[in-house]
Amino acid sequence: MAFPAFAAPNSADAASLKSEGPTQPAKVEDGRYTDKDGNPTYHVTEGGKKVDWPTMSGYLRYNSNCIVCHGPDGAGSTYAPSLVDALKTDDFSTFSGIVAGGKKDVSSSQNLVMPAFADNKNVMCYLTDIYTYLRGRSDGVIGRGRPAEHEPKSESFKKAENECMG
Repeated sequence: MAFPAFAAPNSADAASLKSEGPTQPAKVEDGRYTDKDGNPTYHVTEGGKKVDWPTMSGYLRYNSNCIVCHGPDGAGSTYAPSLVDALKTDDFSTFSGIVAGGKKDVSSSQNLVMPAFADNKNVMCYLTDIYTYLRGRSDGVIGRGRPAEHEPKSESFKKAENECMG
């Protein structure tokens, strides 16, 4: 199964990269934003009302696959931890490793098990999108609930999506 990868982003003018929140995109390619370290990130504008397409896709995919355990808006539940809190310390590499490989946190007081999703295309084809949505939630730039507006889905996103899901 081939998953969409981040290509080396191209540069854009600083004004088009300006985002709400503490994490600022450094580059954009085909509607996907990356930070100065090359990690996927959000692009939120219009006072927090508009998000980039991958972040909107992440919201949709989170609510299709992750909400059952991690609760609404990544806030956590009695069954699974808050991903909003986890992303305050976990980077993209850590996040993707846990999602793909799963995680066990067993102690005398709890038995938490995150299943591995490496073979689930509905998660892995959209892993960077889910991450950007949760990163925006963690940074406090994306509020609870569905984002009000979003940038359009790029043709390259559609193509990568079709190739990954196909």
